[in-house]
Amino acid sequence: MRRQTLAKQHWELLLVDNASRQPLAQLWDLSWHPLARHVLEPELGLSSARRRGMREASAEVLVFVDDDNVLAPDYLAEGLRVGREWPRLGTWGSGAIAPEFELAPAERLKSLLYLLALREVPEARWTNVFQIEACPWGAGIFLRRGVADAYRDLSRDDKLPISDRRGASLMSGGDVELSYVACGTGLGIGIFPQLKVTHLIPGERVSDAYLLRLHEGIGISTRLLSYKWKNIRPGRRSMVGRNLSMIKNLLLARNIERKLYFSNARADRAARGMIEELARMDGAGHGD
Repeated sequence: MRRQTLAKQHWELLLVDNASRQPLAQLWDLSWHPLARHVLEPELGLSSARRRGMREASAEVLVFVDDDNVLAPDYLAEGLRVGREWPRLGTWGSGAIAPEFELAPAERLKSLLYLLALREVPEARWTNVFQIEACPWGAGIFLRRGVADAYRDLSRDDKLPISDRRGASLMSGGDVELSYVACGTGLGIGIFPQLKVTHLIPGERVSDAYLLRLHEGIGISTRLLSYKWKNIRPGRRSMVGRNLSMIKNLLLARNIERKLYFSNARADRAARGMIEELARMDGAGHGD
């Protein structure tokens, strides 16, 4: 952030300490920035941290940067330029998120690396009807104040909150929900290749175990978002259908493909259980 070309008097820096074991204010000196301060959010979770940032920020355009993101030096300047040139966008972000691996991933896992929020598009993608292909990921996502306010309003009475990363959980989707909110307010979403981010990926994130856990967490979150915003329930197949599918997978699928099959099955079951529990609680509430 210190290398950003945008003059520091034109942006503020909030470092959100999300329930760290050792307070970040003791570790990170922000005196190099004239409009910087530490903010404490005791409720654990990425979504909680983002909502705290929304509440504390004074700007009309916000940008979120995770602790494993390195923005290109012109990122803030380019992002604001995009916002001026595309005034109907509610959220926008990087179309060029490149990895910097601590350890090179094994060949068998390369088909799963997209799970780490990597992407590269040759030209801008945008829409005002939600499409995942144009949805900015959380790494360097810009949003307008109106979208932030609408998201916070939604969160106050949300019966199905999308919790995003929380402790050891690998649930996700909080960044995607910001774009659902943007489209819901009549604005658009987009990604732009000139907005470049390097994603720092430690060695443990390119293991079979981590990527499969991540795949399952994303699967659950995607199903919850589809239900919440599109009223699409996770499919429920008959016992015969499930058994036939399992036998086919056991006979034909190999190695990582077989593990992905069972990861998808667990994600279906978990999301369906959460939705059914919500319906039971809602019914009990109406009964009272």
